[in-house]
Amino acid sequence: MKMDSDLLHSPAVGLADEEEADMNDWKLPLAFMKKRHSEKIEGSKALAQSWRMKDRMKTVSVALVLCLNVGVDPPDVVKTSPCARLECWIDPLSMSPQKALETIGANLQKQYENWQPRARYKQSLDPTVDEVKKLCTSLRRNAKEERVLFHYNGHGVPRPTVNGEIWVFNKNYTQYIPLSIYDLQTWMGSPSIFVYDCSNAGIIVKSFKQFALQREQELEVAAINPSHPLAQMPLPPSMKNCIQLAACEASELLPMNPDLPADLFTSCLTTPIKIALRWFCMQKSAKLVPGVTLDLIEKIPGRLNDRRTPLGELNWIFTAITDTIAWNVLPRDLFQKLFRQDLLVASLFRNFLLAERIMRSYNCTPVSSPRLPPTYMHAMWQAWDLAVDICLSQLPTIIEEGTAFRHSPFFAEQLTAFQVWLTMGVENRNPPEQLPIVLQVLLSQVHRLRALDLLGRFLDLGPWAVSLALSVGIFPYVLKLLQSSARELRPLLVFIWAKILAVDSSCQADLVKDNGHKYFLSVLADSYMPAEHRTMAVFILAVIVNSYNTGQEACLQGNLIANCLEQLSDPHPLLRQWVAICLGRIWQNFDPARWCGVRDSAHEKLYTLLSDPIPEVRCAAVFALGTFVGNSAERTDHSTTIDHNVAMMLAQLINDGSPVVRKELVVALSHLVVQYESNFCTVALQFIEEEKNYTVPSPANTAEPGNLTPVRDSPAIPRLRSVNSYTNIRAATTARNLNKSLQNLNLNEEGGPAAFSPGNLSTSSSASSTLGSPDNDEYILSFETIDKMRRVSSYSSLNSLIGVSFNSVYTQIWRVLLHLAADPFPEVSDLAMKVLNSIAYKATMNARPQRILDSGSLTQSAPASPTSKGTHIHQASGSPPMPSTSSSSLTNEVPKPPAREQPATRPPYTPTLGGQAPHSHQFPRTRKMFDKGPEQAAEDGDEPGGHRNYISAALQTGLCDWSAKYFAQPVMKIPEEHDLESQVRMERQWRFLRNTRVRKQSRIITQRGVSRLDDQIFINRNPGVPSVVKFHPFNTCIAVADKDSICFWDWEKGERLDYFYNGNPRYTRITAMEYLNGHDCSLLLTATDDGALRIWKNFADQKNPEMVTAWQGLSDMLPTTRGAGMVVDWEQETGLLMTSGDVRVIRIWDTDREMKVQDIPTGADSCVTSLSCDSKRSLIVAGLGDGSVRVFDRRMGPNECRVMTYREHGAWVVKAHIQKETDGQIISVSVNGDVRFFEPRTPDSINMLQTVKGLTALDIHPQANLFACGSMNQFIAVYNANGDVISNIKYYDGFMGQRIGAISCLAFHPNWPHLAVGSNDYYMSIYSAEKRLR
Repeated sequence: MKMDSDLLHSPAVGLADEEEADMNDWKLPLAFMKKRHSEKIEGSKALAQSWRMKDRMKTVSVALVLCLNVGVDPPDVVKTSPCARLECWIDPLSMSPQKALETIGANLQKQYENWQPRARYKQSLDPTVDEVKKLCTSLRRNAKEERVLFHYNGHGVPRPTVNGEIWVFNKNYTQYIPLSIYDLQTWMGSPSIFVYDCSNAGIIVKSFKQFALQREQELEVAAINPSHPLAQMPLPPSMKNCIQLAACEASELLPMNPDLPADLFTSCLTTPIKIALRWFCMQKSAKLVPGVTLDLIEKIPGRLNDRRTPLGELNWIFTAITDTIAWNVLPRDLFQKLFRQDLLVASLFRNFLLAERIMRSYNCTPVSSPRLPPTYMHAMWQAWDLAVDICLSQLPTIIEEGTAFRHSPFFAEQLTAFQVWLTMGVENRNPPEQLPIVLQVLLSQVHRLRALDLLGRFLDLGPWAVSLALSVGIFPYVLKLLQSSARELRPLLVFIWAKILAVDSSCQADLVKDNGHKYFLSVLADSYMPAEHRTMAVFILAVIVNSYNTGQEACLQGNLIANCLEQLSDPHPLLRQWVAICLGRIWQNFDPARWCGVRDSAHEKLYTLLSDPIPEVRCAAVFALGTFVGNSAERTDHSTTIDHNVAMMLAQLINDGSPVVRKELVVALSHLVVQYESNFCTVALQFIEEEKNYTVPSPANTAEPGNLTPVRDSPAIPRLRSVNSYTNIRAATTARNLNKSLQNLNLNEEGGPAAFSPGNLSTSSSASSTLGSPDNDEYILSFETIDKMRRVSSYSSLNSLIGVSFNSVYTQIWRVLLHLAADPFPEVSDLAMKVLNSIAYKATMNARPQRILDSGSLTQSAPASPTSKGTHIHQASGSPPMPSTSSSSLTNEVPKPPAREQPATRPPYTPTLGGQAPHSHQFPRTRKMFDKGPEQAAEDGDEPGGHRNYISAALQTGLCDWSAKYFAQPVMKIPEEHDLESQVRMERQWRFLRNTRVRKQSRIITQRGVSRLDDQIFINRNPGVPSVVKFHPFNTCIAVADKDSICFWDWEKGERLDYFYNGNPRYTRITAMEYLNGHDCSLLLTATDDGALRIWKNFADQKNPEMVTAWQGLSDMLPTTRGAGMVVDWEQETGLLMTSGDVRVIRIWDTDREMKVQDIPTGADSCVTSLSCDSKRSLIVAGLGDGSVRVFDRRMGPNECRVMTYREHGAWVVKAHIQKETDGQIISVSVNGDVRFFEPRTPDSINMLQTVKGLTALDIHPQANLFACGSMNQFIAVYNANGDVISNIKYYDGFMGQRIGAISCLAFHPNWPHLAVGSNDYYMSIYSAEKRLR
């Protein structure tokens, strides 16, 4: 924009002004920008959770094989002198050889028992091959599928051989006998763990792997070829699940340093703290800790398993550090397998990390299989050295003077490190190293509160964080903490559990098993708990009862329903929403809960939420009532009455402003349809019959014969709107064109459907219905048929409410579904089409060739009620409409049902006349569908059960899963729009600066005064005849609507930006457009003359236009060619949308709540042709078709809100406009061209101007005091405030200079002095003030 670029450098733009204008933009509320508008309503993709141990294992048997042969050194190792001698901390030479051997064996067993006290231990001291075989096979036999440990000490025998043998003895100890690892594998089987403490131990690991591979190959051969000799032999066990720990590499000898034990590897694995402290004292750095000697270490007080003592604390810190190193270094699955599957294996591997550190310092490299990455240099070892240092430095005073032990600051410091990681947050970085330590700290009461708080903050980072925490093994800890009664932990635990269940709902079973649900029930019932925490508690309970019968039973006993009902009116909307979802889930397919709900009149208490200001809450209430009626248990009269009651309450939401609510409504009603299938089939057949017999007076172009003639049996294909030209139409709109009409379904003699012609097949992807029709890709009822049915039911009955009393609930609900099938929001109509077609399909399949409606009782309902739009349902008060007493010919034609007793439990909302019972009582549920009526004996119902579940299972909206996403996403993070550094915020700031420039620059121009307005700055041929034009207030985009599509042009560059289909039915047209949020992320609102409102985003940029929302703004509009259609006015400051048109009310919608807030009766018999509102004075000005201009004050009640009526125009008012200033005037213009000025307080006009006659369009410039008139006579006149003509435009600019067409629409730019004009010759042109002004 030329003006923009000048402006950027113009000194005229003062900063103070700019800031102020910006502040106003910042304060303006945004409409339709909530999550429900911007996201798809569906749950997040479930992450595959690998944290659960598929197979927890135990090591149940341990073989301790010691080949020491005390006193005789093996021939192949020359020992130093002195040499390492201690075995299990015993000097074998200090007693007799036999006694030494037994003591060492007993000691080794004790050392292992510290880690796994419950295993069966068997010692085999200096054994023979047979003894080893016997030992191994018996242990494996007893262990069955569990793990067995084989510990081998080979210090008294030669080193292992390259052939894969270790050594044992003969009976007389005169020879060393080799024992093949292959045999050992066979005896030990799998799963097993092997520990080898001998020189060259790495050789064994290599041989083991080769033998294991050989076994696998043998197994494969045997499997492929059963006749192979291998297959005849007993199959060798697979060695896949075997773990090995070896003291050193294949070429290394064990260290012989006399200060170390001979079995250094075993000591590291079984007495890690003792050896770690000794090793620490042997380092040079130990001299920095005065007074600490090896003797003193022996006296360190405390027990290993008591965390309050020095020894216990060191052990605890050691566990935390080794766990942390492993978690940070190992691949996740390996970590799970080695450190979380089996307690003994986990301990051995933690201690193995120490062995690696200590033995590497003596040039020995311990080996494991599976192999671990090197960990001996990990930074956490320094934290260990520091902890040891701090502990040992206290020892001399503790032992000599008995001073108190000061606890280590290790855990507090690690938590601080974790906290720093959390606060210095950047996305996409390595996970925090300290996570496993946080887990250990949960065990300590001192740090527990802080650890839980930090853990909660970590889990809040998103699902990835929850998965990480679960993989570390947090689950059993937080489950155990639910047994704690500490109140201060409640908010933290509730938060943590909400995060876990939002990511992995399978934990519901664990919670119920451990009675964890009781914890959350008590939080929910605790009125002192803040609402956020109760919300999380009820979310957790809603997950526990979700499709989980045990959970439903447990929570029902825990009084969940009564608890929830008490909180339905809580001021916190998210709590109300989740309480309703929780109720809906507890009685979903669980009858005891439903009856408990009935006793507490839960359904009646939920009714209040149906008018909740928050759409998500209304949605949740509809969901809860839907599952309430959707229970498949046997129905009694009482429950049927309740179902009907609920159905009629739900039906009132038919015109709710939020599509999310209406989608949920279709699903809720589909539950009812499934319950009372046969009754609905009856209604469906009746409507189908009616639809065939009626000629619908087509409200739109009478030129389309397809709308008029009642098509009986000809396979008519309704006219398809050709949409190929719009590449970006969403697939959903094609669902409307399902040209499978019911008339195509000729019931032939066999009662099956006649052959379909290929032309009738639907091509829409979204319509591939799961409805169980024969070939599952066709709709029986097309959109056209349903639309016709809906209109039949409007026109066929006289405009009296008499129909209500004879119409059963089923007829009413069928009408509601017909109405929803024509919903302007595609997803709603698709769902409703599915339900209607499912029933229509069944009804027509079950119908036999005989005349369908021959029994009198079947034609129970009067032809129909006045409008399909449900005027009788949608009464503001919610009370049942009484049948009107207007004498109507219908009353005589309704066939009387067989006389019978009036049932006692009659639904209160079906006022009956003359003792006629509503449908439900004449047809008990078990009745066969086409028998002779209620007086016959009921036979066993033969409804096809399979299909019933089909529709109910297929229909769901994803609302609950989508709502649950809230708990999985970060709650504590600043939302992007509030983050001053975020891109969203920067873009917004740029837009607001642009707005200020446009306002400022245009104000300069308009204040100079505009003397001419005929400079044509844009002309182009529009794809359709322009019917409405609308400038974007701040950018160079203009929207031009024709009958059912919208074209976007860039008027500065002169190019077309976009053209897309609005999705309105073919007999309707677009009559109004508004930009919402024009100052920021613009949305476009289109209004059509059937009363539908649609809101679009992503237009005029490179993306595909998307429908944000759509709803029926006015429900009783009958589209006519000559009416005013629908007129709207939008108030950005309040988020209110005024709508009116060919109706007798002005309806005000609150876009924030997405609901109707007010109906102002116009008090006139003619249509409203123009609306203008002023939010500061709460005034609404309406111009009417009878020439009157009416002023309303929306703060007053419906009877006194009309504060002024001006009747000075003699004809149709083209435009009524109220100026937005505090003392702004009302300007109105009629078709006759008389412009009148009114003061809202005075009864007569204060000024009047005469302009052109035969006015077709007019607009008033809000800033420049200009108005432009377009005439049938093919010219435009522009006047200033004094009534002087400043421009007359009759011809287009250009070489030919052709005459402009009859003016169909015109509009001023809200800021610039630009006038857009659309005419009947398809051209759209824009005129502006002369160039020098601009």
